[in-house]
Amino acid sequence: MYTTQMDAAKKGIITEEMRIVAGKEKMDVEKLRALMAEGKIVIPANKNHKTLNPEGVGQGLRTKINVNLGVSRDSFDVDLELQKAAKAIELKAEAIMDLSCYGKTQEFRSKLLSLSTAMIGTVPMYDAIGMLDKSLKSITVDEFFSVVERHAQDGVDFMTIHCGMNLATAQRIKNNKRLTNIVSRGGSILFAWMEINKQENPFYAYYDRLLDICEKYDVTLSLGDACRPGSINDSTDASQIEELITLGELTKRAWARNVQVMIEGPGHMALNEIAANMLLEKKLCHGAPFYVLGPLVTDVAPGYDHITSAIGGAIAAANGADFLCYVTPAEHLRLPDLDDMKEGIIASRIAAHAADIAKGLPGAREWDNQMSAARAEVDFPRMIELAIDPEKAQRYRASSKPAAEDTCTMCGEMCPMKNMKKLLNGEDLKL
Repeated sequence: MYTTQMDAAKKGIITEEMRIVAGKEKMDVEKLRALMAEGKIVIPANKNHKTLNPEGVGQGLRTKINVNLGVSRDSFDVDLELQKAAKAIELKAEAIMDLSCYGKTQEFRSKLLSLSTAMIGTVPMYDAIGMLDKSLKSITVDEFFSVVERHAQDGVDFMTIHCGMNLATAQRIKNNKRLTNIVSRGGSILFAWMEINKQENPFYAYYDRLLDICEKYDVTLSLGDACRPGSINDSTDASQIEELITLGELTKRAWARNVQVMIEGPGHMALNEIAANMLLEKKLCHGAPFYVLGPLVTDVAPGYDHITSAIGGAIAAANGADFLCYVTPAEHLRLPDLDDMKEGIIASRIAAHAADIAKGLPGAREWDNQMSAARAEVDFPRMIELAIDPEKAQRYRASSKPAAEDTCTMCGEMCPMKNMKKLLNGEDLKL
């Protein structure tokens, strides 16, 4: 018997989840198992998530993407968030994080878990104030852990918990002034609790208690980056790196308990710092899978941050990041709607696929070669079929009809694909 996917891997047991992931990834299942035993691949799969279609995250696997959704005080529409979840799965997102931060969210979380074939993540700190219905100051250590256990019981596959921001790191933040301070919502809540109560971060002080819960339900621990930079000015600073060192230490402790671990990372970061940050994480956290938000490579594009994120995400994943958290055009402005969510997903999927080509993953280029062959044949139906977003491709094609079906309104009869095909087939051109 085994307690977690990592425990099974260490014991040489190949689980059904490993077989499914190996098949999807075109990876030898024994190689997959060995990398899982080392902590370099995780399969987030809570024992209580019965609808899950498992995915792997880590070394040698396709770059995965996560979609954030959830209700807030100012936008409390459970049905809309469930529609978003269904759309995210339709658009092939591998993970959904429920970031609900208002009211009694357990009912929504249960509905989400019952319908989702994608892995589900949460940030229990967001839920603590609403679930416990009391002020932050008066929440006890036991109550924080009760919220974590509730999420685990419900079937959550991975949890973001900011274990690495201890009192020493909090002091580092005070001593090294940032332009944007702490932008992590969960991190800021924990920082506030520590300041108000003059106590150590409970998830750092009682880390083994957290590991008990993760091991019991096989929850993958996504070690959150409370000190992630919220502006390109604050990236790669003392607070960020100190927390990363602590996360590396906590990773080893989790592995000793057979708890799967991912590491979360920046944030906002200039292009020229991304590759070095990916190397730092992999070195300091012993090859654990890296989960990044963006990075957003400039701070001046509200309304277009799905683009700033996709640029950074492609570079990050090409240099070792394994998991991209999507960013929508609504980032920094409001809760995203369905259209925003779709734009964010497509942008992240483009970034992930571009990185997989750069990493030389088996089959990554095949899709692109099929598209290029369809273009060479001037086969528009096939191009639309192969598109990452066939709906949008079809809409654009239909919105501006050419005189001839084997051209488009950009080039018309001057289409180089069409004319080269004719020339090479010995046909005459009518130009």
